[in-house]
Amino acid sequence: MSDRASYVLQQGKIRLILTTALKSDSEIAEHVKKHGDGVKVLALWVDDAYSAFEETTKRGAKPYLQPVTQSDASGEVRMSGIYTYGETVHLFIERKNYTGLFLPGYRPWISDYNPPVAGLQYIDHCVGNVGWNRMNETVKWYEEVMGFVNILSFDDKQINTEYSALMSKVMSNGNGYSKFPINEPAEGKKKSQIEEYLEYYEGEGVQHIAVATNDILSTVIELKSRGVEFLSPPPEAYYSMMPERVGHIDEEIEKLKSLGILVDCDEEGYLLQIFTKPVEDRPTLFFEIIQRKGAQSFGAGNFKALFESLEREQALRGNL
Repeated sequence: MSDRASYVLQQGKIRLILTTALKSDSEIAEHVKKHGDGVKVLALWVDDAYSAFEETTKRGAKPYLQPVTQSDASGEVRMSGIYTYGETVHLFIERKNYTGLFLPGYRPWISDYNPPVAGLQYIDHCVGNVGWNRMNETVKWYEEVMGFVNILSFDDKQINTEYSALMSKVMSNGNGYSKFPINEPAEGKKKSQIEEYLEYYEGEGVQHIAVATNDILSTVIELKSRGVEFLSPPPEAYYSMMPERVGHIDEEIEKLKSLGILVDCDEEGYLLQIFTKPVEDRPTLFFEIIQRKGAQSFGAGNFKALFESLEREQALRGNL
């Protein structure tokens, strides 16, 4: 399109499309003006993009992109789109008849700058922040419009600190490949990190993208060497209590402690995770690095340590 330029970044199965406006009156410029850098589109690979649009809009979804077919010498891609929470969009992408590099209209980028991969493999989940009393409404939308199911729920008694709290429900599709936790603020003594996000993003949107690795120690060391900044580590007691809390793990606790990596477990195994600081000037979007060693949960045992770390960052910004 003549009003924007887009660049595709790929590692493993992760594809991030960065888009900028070429004209001041484009919808891209308006979106960035209001929200800053963030996630506008969450794309889903489907068998039939036209049918997905027809079915979801029939169930009440607000249309974003009418079904369209794009083609080039490599075949055709069919796509459509609907709005979810805030101004966030789900695109339905059907590419079974396409053999090209990405999508029609994109061309290969050849550069002498080719940094080595950092071990990131695929997107594990994407978390959305919604406003007060909006979580259940959004969950119902995913259930009724998208056919997703609520696989986990956390209330403000489970996710709280001395100052703030939140509630969360995890939505997943049938095969478990698409997982969208939904957060809502809860009453607390001070402003929660969800409230801070809603204030600075100026609306509901994607809070963080979780990307998976099979060697979180190597990945985090590599990312730190490239200047990626992570949240401050939890206190000493977190690691001294780890054997009792999560049982045996393969990794050396001292190495995890030196990097600030968190560990949690469920009945199927354990997971390791760490969170970056916001990756733009507004305290909004950030990334999670996660390694699953059997566990299918989302680190509920780490929530308190995570949110206390987030609150320390909020305090530094004067927003707690």
